[in-house]
Amino acid sequence: MKESELILVVDDTPANLAVLSEALSDAGFEVAIATDGERAIKQAECSLPSLILLDVMMPGIDGFETCRRLKASTITQDIPIIFMTALSETTDKVNGFNLGAVDYITKPFQEAELIVRVKTQLKVRHFNQTLEQQVSQRTAELTDALKQLQSSQLQLVQSEKMATLGQLVAGVAHEINNPVNFIHCNLEYMENYTQTLLNFLQLYQKHYPDPVDEIQEQAEENDLVFLQEDVIKTLASMKIGTQRICEIVLSLRNFSRMDEVEFKAVDIHEGIDSTIMILQHRLKATPEHPQIAVIREYGNLPLIECYAGQLNQAFMNILANAIDALEEMNAHRTYQEIQDYPGCIIISTSIVDLQSVQIAIADNGPGIPEHIQQRIFDPFFTTKPVGKGTGMGMSISYQIITEKHNGKLECFSTPGKGTKFVIQIPIRQQAHKAMSLSKLTF
Repeated sequence: MKESELILVVDDTPANLAVLSEALSDAGFEVAIATDGERAIKQAECSLPSLILLDVMMPGIDGFETCRRLKASTITQDIPIIFMTALSETTDKVNGFNLGAVDYITKPFQEAELIVRVKTQLKVRHFNQTLEQQVSQRTAELTDALKQLQSSQLQLVQSEKMATLGQLVAGVAHEINNPVNFIHCNLEYMENYTQTLLNFLQLYQKHYPDPVDEIQEQAEENDLVFLQEDVIKTLASMKIGTQRICEIVLSLRNFSRMDEVEFKAVDIHEGIDSTIMILQHRLKATPEHPQIAVIREYGNLPLIECYAGQLNQAFMNILANAIDALEEMNAHRTYQEIQDYPGCIIISTSIVDLQSVQIAIADNGPGIPEHIQQRIFDPFFTTKPVGKGTGMGMSISYQIITEKHNGKLECFSTPGKGTKFVIQIPIRQQAHKAMSLSKLTF
């Protein structure tokens, strides 16, 4: 307990004020006085006392009403109040305690008893304040521990998701690549063989323009002229199809890059294109809505040092959220309204201050309300229905960009106009670390 604490004494009797002031001053306290309730309230708000000795019977507002007003104010509500009264009725004391008083002193009072009661209540107050500080500190520690736990959970979830995706890609590559390559390579031979047979057939028709009736009838029945033209077109289409499958498998490999456990210099645009390829089924036109256009505004970027697989995971989460927003908007519009204002995603890249690159992903969807924008990077926060979202996608993306790549991820959104996510990461991770260390003072 501090010996210089301020005690406010409220009494309308000058003799009582003099005696109380002298006793408290002798005990080492600073003393302020007030002769009525109104003055006591103003005095307490101007210079907060550590404790108030409050007379019950006073002109104007009595001690009970004064106590009620002091406890109703956020400024003075925590100040302990000891009533001083000649009243001995139990109901009066109960009324005072119900209003928030901590103790009673009955007049005429003993000086020693007064000082002991004052010191006791100040000790109780100091103990409560210390306890509140300890609880607040412990709460902060637990909050930090919870955040660290959530962060660790997110890292585990991300690692498991990426590991699962890597296994899936490896399986797809093994099961699809070999037969597709076999078909694709053999189509080259089939095209040559077919062209040889067609050349032979044309040579035969040249030297034997008038075949027997049975051959002529069979040629007309099978539309031999059409078959000669269409067989080459069919083989060409099959080659395009197998090439497309090869490109999709390659996109999956580029997207996951599970074999890369260190920073590697990669082409960011390849990662974005691979991600778009994987999401293509959600972008194409359906009977319910036209195609969602993806506009690429790529700058001339150097190779970027990054964890390519993790960075592509962030692109995936942001692009998938943009598509979700456009689909939600389209669900409340007619096909004609969608045609008049089609969904669009613009991806732009550029160099910032010669040391970082910026990737902006913008959509013309419904936008995000301001109160939600403040929480979109929080772990486990989602506005989607149960079973539709885990609330981890954007939090994982934020962690990948800021913690894994020493970058920034920001969201800019205007309700009714759209949303833009802006990513900035260093071009060279080692250079970024060196710059950070150079700013430290020793």
